[in-house]
Amino acid sequence: MDLLEIAGLSTGFPAAAGFVKAVDNLDLRVRKGRVLGLVGESGCGKTITALSVLNLVPPPGRILSGRILFEGTDLLSLPAEEMRKIRGSRISMVFQEPMTALNPVFTIGNQIGEVLTTHLALSKKDALDQAVGLLRSVEIPSPEKRVHEYPHQLSGGMRQRIVIAMAIACKPSLILADEPTTALDVTIQAHILELLSQIQSEMGMAMVLVTHDLGLIAERAHEVAVMYAGRIVEQADTPDLFREPLHPYTRGLLASLPRPGGSKRSRLLTISGSVPQLSDLPEGCRFSPRCDLRGEECSREPELVEAGPGHFVRCWKAK
Repeated sequence: MDLLEIAGLSTGFPAAAGFVKAVDNLDLRVRKGRVLGLVGESGCGKTITALSVLNLVPPPGRILSGRILFEGTDLLSLPAEEMRKIRGSRISMVFQEPMTALNPVFTIGNQIGEVLTTHLALSKKDALDQAVGLLRSVEIPSPEKRVHEYPHQLSGGMRQRIVIAMAIACKPSLILADEPTTALDVTIQAHILELLSQIQSEMGMAMVLVTHDLGLIAERAHEVAVMYAGRIVEQADTPDLFREPLHPYTRGLLASLPRPGGSKRSRLLTISGSVPQLSDLPEGCRFSPRCDLRGEECSREPELVEAGPGHFVRCWKAK
């Protein structure tokens, strides 16, 4: 059953020639209790999609059109006060850089407590007690001590755990995790991702995992949507997509992954060219300038169609 349904979403930023669409007519669904991986190169629109769900697009950008249905309610139709009640309680976000998500002048206990007092109307004492329990649940050592410390006193891995604790404080139905381990060491990344997966599974939450790492998607996501230049180009259950990728861009991403047992001297495959500027998109298929299969029909924009059960692709050449 769908928890979140995005239909025809366009989010843009003003430019000399009008609004440039960072997200362009996007359709996406997230099912209850499932993890959807949203993957693509930097600048393809992944983060703006997540921010659009929470109506937190940074100005001067704004949502231009579309619907964002969460549990049947169109979030774009809600007054600001109603949206604030949902944000942080029923939908939470884990940001990629915890130092930008945490306030340096307030203690950890104050910041987690604010979430609890705002959305659950707890007293400050009860909120602090629950903050200690939340720190313990995300495996912060000595939580009774850490709750009185400030963000700068903690390591990057601990700060990210605290951001996760804040995100799960009100037991939301949906978590948006935006590159949640980008700024961390590799060993810490694995611990954070395992913790997120464990919490998601135990609490039965849905999660959108925003990343450029297909290897991470293979391990953690039930479904995957591949974005390119503001649009979804392929979406399928994770095993189906890895077994039979249909879009040339998806194939290129998978071909560029390191192979276990490969020679240290062997070169990784790459996709030629780069993601186009959103203010200067090519005619027709947006991937066509980088595609080895391009033909005359690629001068027209393909639709996202169902090529097989639950497997959608936007490509004239997909079979």
